[in-house]
Amino acid sequence: MDNVVERREFEEYKQRLEDQKARWDKRLEILENNAQQIHALTTSVEKLALSMERMTKEQTEQNERLKAIESRDGEMWRKVIGYVLTALASAVMTFIFTRIGH
Repeated sequence: MDNVVERREFEEYKQRLEDQKARWDKRLEILENNAQQIHALTTSVEKLALSMERMTKEQTEQNERLKAIESRDGEMWRKVIGYVLTALASAVMTFIFTRIGH
């Protein structure tokens, strides 16, 4: 009868198993919470990446529009300066020709 376990030993063994099960349950609960937090974080990162992608695309479009606006203003000023220079050259030429004609 060497295999006989006393009631006290059995209760101790049973208590250790219950304690171990409680620790495992707690660890499992912590792991489940961590998994939920990681999932939420992953979802947030995905949303952030999409948002950044949209912002980058929008910024690129705005840069292109800004360049178009800036070049348009530059073209306008070049035309105005060209007209002014043409008018001045015409005035000088007219003055010279009127002096030569007298």
